[in-house]
Amino acid sequence: MLTVFTFGDSVLDCGHYNRYGVSPGELLVRNRDDLFPDFRGQDLSALGGARLDHRAQDGGTVDSLPRQLRGVKSHGEAVALVSVGGNDLLRGLLVDKGPGREEFRRELSAFLTALPIRPVLIANVYDPSMGDDRHNFTGVPVELARENHRRLNDVIAALAEEHGVLVDLHGHFLGGEPSWFTSTIEPSLRGASEVRRCFWRELVKRLPAPKPADPFSEPRG
Repeated sequence: MLTVFTFGDSVLDCGHYNRYGVSPGELLVRNRDDLFPDFRGQDLSALGGARLDHRAQDGGTVDSLPRQLRGVKSHGEAVALVSVGGNDLLRGLLVDKGPGREEFRRELSAFLTALPIRPVLIANVYDPSMGDDRHNFTGVPVELARENHRRLNDVIAALAEEHGVLVDLHGHFLGGEPSWFTSTIEPSLRGASEVRRCFWRELVKRLPAPKPADPFSEPRG
């Protein structure tokens, strides 16, 4: 059975921000048809089943990834989902002039190199203001904040090309709406589903083809 690992921050660990306790990894494994009927049949349970090993933590930064990786060994059939960088921006990289971004690149590269799971789907960092400068909540001049956000996403894109697959949360969430967020920057219930949507688009392309049914097997009764 496929194991889905999650690493990183609240983008993947956002269940406590909605009253149903729903997170993107859970929705990938089994959709909540009562909440998201448009995703009925679009989950791993419909494609043979999967289990979730949830390691992402609200507030996670790049230097917390090695701790989340502890105890993970090589698996035959597994996929890793990674979302990191948003908290690093808020904790200093929005005003960084280069050294901090290079340290982020080094630490994320080391984590991805040590990660014994492939494929790995790596999300870039979305913009909770959805591109609207009037909603700059950071306290950092908007031109500087946006430039450093772009540069960090460039780092993530380059590492995703080297180690795995880029999941473009940034592009998708620019076309979103305020209901996708709660507590200013966290994914809401709808936001959790939209994060799932982005990962699903890339994940479903990389799943092994289902095995054909054995025509001589006895039907289940």
